[in-house]
Amino acid sequence: MRSDFLRHIAQTSPEPDGFEVSRGEGIYLYDQAGNAYIDGISGIAVSSLGHRHPHIITAILEQLDLHLHTHVYGEHIVSPQIKLARRLAELLPENLSATYFTNSGAEAVEGALKLARKYTSRYEIIACRHSYHGSTAGAESLRSDQEHTTALRPLVPGIKHIDFNSIEDLERISKKTAAVIMEPVQGEAGVILPEENYLAAVKMKCRDMGALLILDEIQTGMGRSGKLWAFEHSHVEPDILLLAKAFGGGLPLGAFISSHDIMHVLSHNPVLGHLTTFGGNALCCASSLAAIEVTIDNDLAGKAIGKGKKIQESLCLHHLVREVRGTGLMLAIDLHHKEDLPKAINACRKEGLLVDWFLFNQNSIRLYPPLIISDDEVDLLIEKIQNALNSIAE
Repeated sequence: MRSDFLRHIAQTSPEPDGFEVSRGEGIYLYDQAGNAYIDGISGIAVSSLGHRHPHIITAILEQLDLHLHTHVYGEHIVSPQIKLARRLAELLPENLSATYFTNSGAEAVEGALKLARKYTSRYEIIACRHSYHGSTAGAESLRSDQEHTTALRPLVPGIKHIDFNSIEDLERISKKTAAVIMEPVQGEAGVILPEENYLAAVKMKCRDMGALLILDEIQTGMGRSGKLWAFEHSHVEPDILLLAKAFGGGLPLGAFISSHDIMHVLSHNPVLGHLTTFGGNALCCASSLAAIEVTIDNDLAGKAIGKGKKIQESLCLHHLVREVRGTGLMLAIDLHHKEDLPKAINACRKEGLLVDWFLFNQNSIRLYPPLIISDDEVDLLIEKIQNALNSIAE
């Protein structure tokens, strides 16, 4: 398996993680030898309901008995699509009532950028430094770090950058700006929360300049932050909302969501202003709807707050830890010394816990456990991390 993986799977890293998965169940992943590991990453916020959740499995099997793909997006009336779009409209503010389904978060970003430019008849897009919105050409162009983008030039033009949480930088938003795109909590920067009233200031500046606010909730959505949608913490409603990752319940699904007025521009001058073949796949939509039901019916977002606080309060006391940042079960364990990061990740694996790192933060351990984690399992997770940190401190 390992040799075929290296030979036949296109590699994007000289040192891939290489964990050999045999199966998953609940919050656990199992290796080929049958050893259990707590999944402390959730596939980078994808498997928020753990693995093989029975309600999701049932929904998938029921849809399998009906049909899979029928026609390109937006032509046939497909029941799982309609049910999911209707449920989203019930759960979101009134101005977010029209959903365009995609296959991934990066595609949702691409669609939103096109939508903003067409609706405003403007060119300029403003993104935040140390943000990550995907690896397609347009999404990659939103990155600020030249290490990842220099070899890919020319990038999509018209992109400017601001610092997250900088009120002064908001002056860069002007009447030339089509949209500002940002995460309500910066993920790959190491779980950076917005300062009080920051998102409200961004929204006000966008409104004054006639620009759209795009909030990327691809990592934060579906209860990860302690609310169903992270923008609820700040009481700031975006003009366009982006969803993916946990949104699919473990299957590939994304969406960009806006008002009918804004979304309507994709249907004329010219028609078919945005296309996808598999976006809104019936199986993925059935899985997504089941995931939403489980998340809401079990108040997993609300419970994530208390569980996250317990993890923060326990681990911040360790002498190797500078701080534990986060909201809900979206956490970054910030270490005093960056050379301890790879040691800590490896030590956690030896303890039977899978954790990860961030793209733009060299000091922090990523900890995104499934939202279904029980109180006893939270205690076990804390114990495993403490043991791992103790082992590298010796």
